[in-house]
Amino acid sequence: MSGPVAAPDPAARATEARRAARAVVLTSESVAEGHPDKVCDYIADSILDAYLELDRRSRVACEVLSKSGIVVLAGEISSIATLDHVPLIREAVRELGYDDPETAFNADGLHVLQHITGQSWEIGRSVDPATNPVGEQGAGDQGIVFGYATAETPERMPLPILLAHALARGLAEDRRSGAYPWLRPDGKTQVSVAYEGGQPARVTEVLVSAQHAPDVDAGVVRHHVESVLAPRVLGRWFDDSIHFTVNPSGSFVKGGPGADCGVTGRKIIVDTYGGAARHGGGAFSGKDPSKVDRSGAYFCRYVARKAVEAAVAERIEVQVAYAIGVAEPVAIQVDTFGTGEPGAAADFVRGFDFRPAAIIERLDLLRPIYRRTTNYGHFGRPGLPWEE
Repeated sequence: MSGPVAAPDPAARATEARRAARAVVLTSESVAEGHPDKVCDYIADSILDAYLELDRRSRVACEVLSKSGIVVLAGEISSIATLDHVPLIREAVRELGYDDPETAFNADGLHVLQHITGQSWEIGRSVDPATNPVGEQGAGDQGIVFGYATAETPERMPLPILLAHALARGLAEDRRSGAYPWLRPDGKTQVSVAYEGGQPARVTEVLVSAQHAPDVDAGVVRHHVESVLAPRVLGRWFDDSIHFTVNPSGSFVKGGPGADCGVTGRKIIVDTYGGAARHGGGAFSGKDPSKVDRSGAYFCRYVARKAVEAAVAERIEVQVAYAIGVAEPVAIQVDTFGTGEPGAAADFVRGFDFRPAAIIERLDLLRPIYRRTTNYGHFGRPGLPWEE
């Protein structure tokens, strides 16, 4: 028979209550490269890169929809290059792992529908210095863009989105390795991190939905995620207290565009900061750098990262607003969330040139680099000019 239960220590209970009150849990998600929306993003960026390889001044704004065996490509493209889009689309889909002729969505069996026109002459006039009323490259559209950086990780990114991306990337690595032939291209990940005193303290929840072959038991998937993938990918953030949820719908056999319709530009929070910062609403993929939705957001991230590295602030968000056809931003706002002197931070940020032509030149954005950005986030990854 057990002895009497000791009364809880009031001081310890009070300490735990204060700790819980201080803790904030932030959650971010990522998706695998075979997710329907990411398939569309990858096709769009593959087409963009193909044009930039042949004509650095190409104006590209292409949108993609995918469902079952159909891919729809629509948008505006103006370039001296002439390309056959269908082989580019098939190759992009094949690279993502959709090459099984027995499935509804496979590279060689695609039916491609296209509706592409040239860029509007009014927009073209606005972004071309030769025809712009003030002789500068204006913004390709109005819009608000944000950049964010934090000192909480070496990548200057929020930890939850970094770990969610790492898990999604790990699924692809395991599938491509051949060691786990039952893995399929689609999947989603989600990570919750408890913060104490403004800093990440521990991972509390991990959710992974991994597409798999029909003959694979749910226990095999769970074991792989909990015992193979997570320990390898989470590194020092892995411990036995993490609560795992794996394929909560039961089985996940049917995936990708064969199961769900995909569209470009629907993973804008996955592409950026996982919800830790605001978003102006503009998507990235399929857009050449004359579109400030893309280039402006990249440069805001660049400036925010530089501010953190210069110890201007531990956290910073840079907001820039543009008007179509106008080179100079109409507004620049800076928020340090109480981690830096606001005036000094604003002065630091305003020392950068946010005009579209200056951004494109500084980051050398007229290169075919955009397929590399499509999966696992556009920020916090080495080898991208706004991360250097």
